[in-house]
Amino acid sequence: MTDPATLYVDGQWLPAESGETREIRCPADGSHVTTVSEAGRGDVEKAITAARRAFDSGTWPRTVARDRARVLRAVADGLRERKEEFARAESFDTGKRLVESRIDMDDIAACFEYFGTTAAHDAGRLVDADDPNVLSRIQYEPVGVCGLISPWNYPLLQAAWKVAPCLAAGNTFVLKPSELTPSTAILLMDLLTECGVPAGAANLVLGAGAVAGAPLSEHPDVDMVSFTGGLVTGRTIAASAAATVKKVALELGGKNANVVFADALFDAAVDNALNAAFVHSGQVCSAGARLIVEESIHDEFVDALVARARDIRLGGPFDDDAETGPLISAAHRDKVTEYVRKGVEEGATLRCGGEWAGGELEQGFYYLPTVLDDVRQGMSVVVDEGFGPVVTVETFTDEDDAVRIANDTRYGLAGAVWTQDAGKAQRVANRMRAGTVWINDFHPYLPQAEWGGFGESGFGRELGPTGLDEYREAKHVYQNIDPGVSGWFTDRTASTRDGEN
Repeated sequence: MTDPATLYVDGQWLPAESGETREIRCPADGSHVTTVSEAGRGDVEKAITAARRAFDSGTWPRTVARDRARVLRAVADGLRERKEEFARAESFDTGKRLVESRIDMDDIAACFEYFGTTAAHDAGRLVDADDPNVLSRIQYEPVGVCGLISPWNYPLLQAAWKVAPCLAAGNTFVLKPSELTPSTAILLMDLLTECGVPAGAANLVLGAGAVAGAPLSEHPDVDMVSFTGGLVTGRTIAASAAATVKKVALELGGKNANVVFADALFDAAVDNALNAAFVHSGQVCSAGARLIVEESIHDEFVDALVARARDIRLGGPFDDDAETGPLISAAHRDKVTEYVRKGVEEGATLRCGGEWAGGELEQGFYYLPTVLDDVRQGMSVVVDEGFGPVVTVETFTDEDDAVRIANDTRYGLAGAVWTQDAGKAQRVANRMRAGTVWINDFHPYLPQAEWGGFGESGFGRELGPTGLDEYREAKHVYQNIDPGVSGWFTDRTASTRDGEN
């Protein structure tokens, strides 16, 4: 893509009013990917106006659920047909391996399929009013105009988690993806239009959050804002949205505990601890960045983990031998570097990694898989989200100790417990304060199961029935089919009326 007219507003591709553009470069090697428009506030307000008009007087909110579902399922089919095109665009923007991007595309198609199916079969519910002369029902209506702000680590997946239920519920939207990874959002707008989403219902603005994203949380014509990203930005969005009392959904990351008991299947637990921490170089909100191991197996387990972490092959998206890729930018690599440096300064033992990859990878933003042992509660690397290929190791003595350590975080997005004792697994999972808990696994999710966090991981849910409800308002309609005089107040005008008659 080389055409800078990449803002999609009211069914038209437009350049930014200012003419400003941004170059997108692949983090694997710095190569030029595309040049896109850089929206200003005026561009965003134009998109909001289009979405508002499309909601208030357009066809999409008044399209029956069955037909909206048909469009969403067509989008799913289109994603499957164009899987390679979308996957390659995602890999160029993010630097992630092509095989990972292909998996993402399958998951995205499944998301549109799920919400298409769900929307077609949810007609509200009847309420028993305990009165034969009353019909009482709950009906669901779209929230209105939605501002959707998605991150760079899973650009189209996270956008789809918002766009699919938003459209399924009958809303209109303005999507603002990360300024670093816009390519698949551009492709998605074309696909939505081809599948029947009308002009104005789906709008796209590109640019930095402070300029292109801020109006979505501030503007009075936006009824809801959904944001996935960092805690600091999430707080700002929540505060801005409060001024107009918008509906808000926030997914703000995590500091996720991966608890391994001594009776866990050793090889499986080690292997999945690697997956938990180092998939996509740790740039995953639910990454198992806190490894909490029973004291009796600490040495053996961490030795095995370190040996395998040292062997992880780094490389670009189209390197068939690569097992994970680069960080998203030089600035983010610097942030991870400082994060590890501070942890070592506070007393953590650096077992492997802790530096940039060199050699043939030095043109990209690669950071070696890193294990920090002997950490203590309260250290910055235990408390703060690093969002890189870094795992810390803590130990526990018994079940209560494991739960206490796992829950010692202000976040609460995800966690895992590894043990062959089914009772212990369920007890620990029940006590962990996290929105998702895996038992003897790490990372899988299902479109039909809610995703979201406790505490400072945010509020609201994506996916599942609750994910659809985030984009709907519940209305109670109470109908008296045999209306009459209530008799609550005495009618003192009745005799007068009788006399007049």
